[in-house]
Amino acid sequence: MEIKREVLSLVIVGILTGVSYSTHAQEAKEIQPKPEPSQSESGENDFRANIYHEGEFSIDGSAVGVLHSYDFNSAGLNRENYRFGGDVGGSLFATKCLGISGDAFALGGTSRTFVDTVTGNLVFRVPIGDTGLAPYVFGGAGYQFQHIDQIVGGGGVGLEFRIVRHFSIFADARYLAAVKASNYGFARAGVRISF
Repeated sequence: MEIKREVLSLVIVGILTGVSYSTHAQEAKEIQPKPEPSQSESGENDFRANIYHEGEFSIDGSAVGVLHSYDFNSAGLNRENYRFGGDVGGSLFATKCLGISGDAFALGGTSRTFVDTVTGNLVFRVPIGDTGLAPYVFGGAGYQFQHIDQIVGGGGVGLEFRIVRHFSIFADARYLAAVKASNYGFARAGVRISF
């Protein structure tokens, strides 16, 4: 009889221990904090969501096409249509949307200077979600060295597509008002490297 009581006691202790262990294991699972969502799940640090950021510096190079420009020749003011060349520039965005830019372009053909025109602009861009697209508007002033030395000023619109974090393609068009000659417009298309 005594052996039966000891065996029964051991069985009861074993059952209670098993139930207690099972209850504690279940409670431990419920108490453990849920893991933080990964960067891509939360969207806060997602690559595409933060592809445009404040404090961004970039350099760019592009092909330029001028609709028309003017030169003084022996007969007076002469219009030259459809001239092409190249452009280099840089920009600095203090915020995600607002920045400054500067560029210099040179056109093919007869030129007494290496750089035809330099401009500085205030730029406002609007990144569209995580698409990599950012339309922008800009305006400013500069100086033309080619053919006619004069101050120019104006603005334009453009679109940038950020393919990866540090590389994008862009295209824009602008219209410049000139002091001494007629106003003119030109378009650019090129690549941009951001840091």
